[in-house]
Parts: sequence; C-alpha cells; structure tokens
Amino acid sequence: MSEVLPQLDELLFSSVEGVLVESVEVTDTVVRVEARTTARRAACPECGYWSGRIHGSYLRFPRDLPTAGKLVVVSLRVRRFVCAEDSCTRKTFAEQVPGLTRRFGRRTERLRSTLVSVGLALAGRAGALMTDAFKIPVSRNTLLRLIASLPDPVTATPRVVGVDEYAQRKGRIYGTVLVDVETRRPIDLLPDREAGTLAAWLAERSDIEIICRDRAPFFAEGATRGAPQALQVADRWHLWHNLGEAAEKCVYRHRGCLRPTSAQPEEPQEEAEPTASSPWPTGHRFAERTRAKHATIHALLGAGHSKRPVAGSSA
Repeated sequence: MSEVLPQLDELLFSSVEGVLVESVEVTDTVVRVEARTTARRAACPECGYWSGRIHGSYLRFPRDLPTAGKLVVVSLRVRRFVCAEDSCTRKTFAEQVPGLTRRFGRRTERLRSTLVSVGLALAGRAGALMTDAFKIPVSRNTLLRLIASLPDPVTATPRVVGVDEYAQRKGRIYGTVLVDVETRRPIDLLPDREAGTLAAWLAERSDIEIICRDRAPFFAEGATRGAPQALQVADRWHLWHNLGEAAEKCVYRHRGCLRPTSAQPEEPQEEAEPTASSPWPTGHRFAERTRAKHATIHALLGAGHSKRPVAGSSA
C-alpha cells in the first residue's frame, strides 16, 4: 500500500501541491479519499503574514469529480494557524490549498469549474439535467449562483459605444445600457438614465471615439459632458425611424396635392338592408347566433326563471 499511495497522489492531486493521500476506501457508490496537508507555513488572508505556528486541525469533506460513476468525497485534514502579526485583527486562520479548496467551499476547485462550465453553456434548468447525467447532481439555483459569483470579464475600452435606455419596470424605472457597437456585446448597465451618470462613466474612458445614441436630451448632454472628444451619431434604427416620421409628415402636409387617378375603382356592392320588420342583420352567422340566444333568454325569463340560471344556461 505504501508504494501505491504516491501513485494516487499523482493521479488524484497531480496539479495540487502540499497534499498527501493517506488511504482510499471504495464502496458501491462512494470513493472516500483520506488526505492531509503538508505545507509548513500558510499566509494569513487578512494581512498576508506567513505563519508556521499551528493552532489545531480539523476535517473538511469537499466533493470531487466522480470516477467510474461513483461519488468522490475527499476527507481532507487541514490546519488552523496562529497569526503572529500583532496589528492583524485575525488571531487564527485556516489554511487553504490552492487549486483544491476555497473558504467555505464544499466542492473542490475542479468540480466547481466543471459546474461553472456547464452553467455557462446551458444555464440553469438544462444545466441541472446535464449534471445528473454526469453523476454530480446540483440544482439549477446552484448553477446560477456559481455563475453570478464569477468576476466580471476584463474588457478593453471600446472605440464605438452604443447608448440606449432599458426598462427595469416599464413606465416607472429606466436605466442605461452601453454596448460595444463593433463587437455587439453589452459593456455595462447604469442604474438610471441621468446625464450625470452617463457623463461620469464616459469620463473614465477617454479612448471612446464615437457615441451612437438616440435623440434623448439627457443622453446628448451626458455624452457632451463626459466625452467631448467623441463624435455623436444616430444609430441605424433611429435613422430609419426619423426618416419614416419625416416622410409621413411631408405626405400629410401635401395631402391636398394628391389627385384621384382617371380610372375609378369599382365601388363595393352595398349589403342589403335589413327589412323593416326585423332589427337584426341577415346573412351573418354571428348575428344568427345572437338572435337565437336573445330569443332563448327572453323565453326563459318569461317562464319565470331568475337571471342566474338563465345566465348559466346561455353561457
């Protein structure tokens, strides 16, 4: 067994340093791996001071990626160190194994990264179904929480920015959405559509050359104040919209210039007027059904029935 354990270290924790496998227990459904940390020192997460003074130890049970369809649970013994820095507010701290554990984490980092990849590819409900097939079942809410905990991706300052509003609650609460026009990807969401908020955002990004916006006065003011060096243009949708409005107004102003063509269209044939004896129109199924229902209702009322059963029978 002593010859096998180093091979298990390479197999289970090949990319992790400072972990020693002590034993492996395999059952019908679970593989339990007992391991311990071997690092001599650990850095305090509060002040960064390295300490080698051990306060105690405890067991952690992070779940790992399954193997051969069996759940893998790591029984990892970690230590708590004493922070020797007097100015630090933390007296003791637990060590973390880079690439294996994180604070308050119940999964190994490789299992966490796998779930994040599934969530990014399939989102919540479909991703949860896929994790069942992988034998690492989690709920859709867990996948969404893992995605929400990811840091925002680092994006370069765009050259052409599109500015428009979006509704958080239609007719009541609006914000501002900013899009990289060249890549067609959203960049940021602002909590409101005030000129000052947009100007402050643009002032931090002096490399913006073109601002594509609509005719809203608050966007015009914010773009002028925040990025005076940028060229302000109207986006394609608003150009077509403005052109359509201008054409409609022009046609309306000159509607008196329109003359009927020489070829007169055929006049539609008038429908036969109903006879004087009957107030109902003829030749329509809806009208016929209405007449029949009207006669039935008045017959029931004439027989002494109340309005409630008459309404139920005519529904």
